Amino acid sequence: MNRLLPFFGFLLLVALLGFGIWWNTQHDQREVPSPLINKPAPAFVLPTLDDADKTVSKVSMLGKPYLINVFASWCIACGEEHPVLMSEAPQLGVPLIGYNYKDAPDDAKAWLEKHGNPYSVIITDREGRTAIDFGVYGAPESFLVDGKGVIRYKRIGILTPEIIEKELKPAIAALAKEVQP
Repeated sequence: MNRLLPFFGFLLLVALLGFGIWWNTQHDQREVPSPLINKPAPAFVLPTLDDADKTVSKVSMLGKPYLINVFASWCIACGEEHPVLMSEAPQLGVPLIGYNYKDAPDDAKAWLEKHGNPYSVIITDREGRTAIDFGVYGAPESFLVDGKGVIRYKRIGILTPEIIEKELKPAIAALAKEVQP
């Protein structure tokens, strides 16, 4: 029996490896469930990119849904996502709020000047402190917040036309249905 222990150990290792491979093929590793879904968005008061003396807060955004898009001039993936935002933002039916993350304001302004500005307003979080409250892993990320200030959808990574069509637009449509009597 003692001679069979290494063999059974090997079989167990192969089974665990096989399960891990199967699991990874069944689940998108970029999809990280957020504990904030269906919970109130964190309170925030952040300056706008255009005027550091002007602020936007969670309270000032209450009453209508909006989509927050976390971006930065240093973010390569944001450059891939940006043309999609430029073309899709007008059709979303909700304001697109730019959330400039850990970025120098002059760099962000130059980047937007070069690539275009799809945002209704841009808030800045240079130190990234508020981003921690939102559970931001990095840029790009997007959050759909309803009119009551509750996070209804979160996307880690690039918003593609397919994701906007299959995930984001249905989530926005669901918010519209919630508002109707």
